[in-house]
Amino acid sequence: MATETLTYAALGARLTISPKAARSLAKRLRLPCSLSDDGKALVSVDLAEIRHRPRSPGRRETGSEAVSARIAALQAEVARLEAAAAGHRADFERERERADRLMAELHQANADTMAAREATARLEGFLRAGGKAGGPTDGHALGGRRLGHLAADLVAADRKAAR
Repeated sequence: MATETLTYAALGARLTISPKAARSLAKRLRLPCSLSDDGKALVSVDLAEIRHRPRSPGRRETGSEAVSARIAALQAEVARLEAAAAGHRADFERERERADRLMAELHQANADTMAAREATARLEGFLRAGGKAGGPTDGHALGGRRLGHLAADLVAADRKAAR
């Protein structure tokens, strides 16, 4: 049981690890520490009691390879999701254009319907007024012409609404 007082750099050199790893090991094992006259930390350690084996370099690379593989998988997933989003965006744009066309057709049909209603109201008004006013010959001759024009207007409005 030979206890030695070593700096982190010396402890790392004896265990073939870095000074940072030696400091971490000393903290983990709760080894007693003190300061030297020049301000460096000294660790009291019995090297025979420490059963530390540094990791092999191949194991560290395996970890980074796993991380690299995970990053590549995530990048592939991001690319797949971006492609799906682009497809959904194209569907959205197509449906938006379709909805705009349907709204324009709806507004046109609404305008045609209003015109047809106005023509119908004029025709009904004429028929109501024509039956009450004027003599039998004057009323029928004038009424027949007006009725013909209003009927033609009504048919034209109906054809527009049917389009």
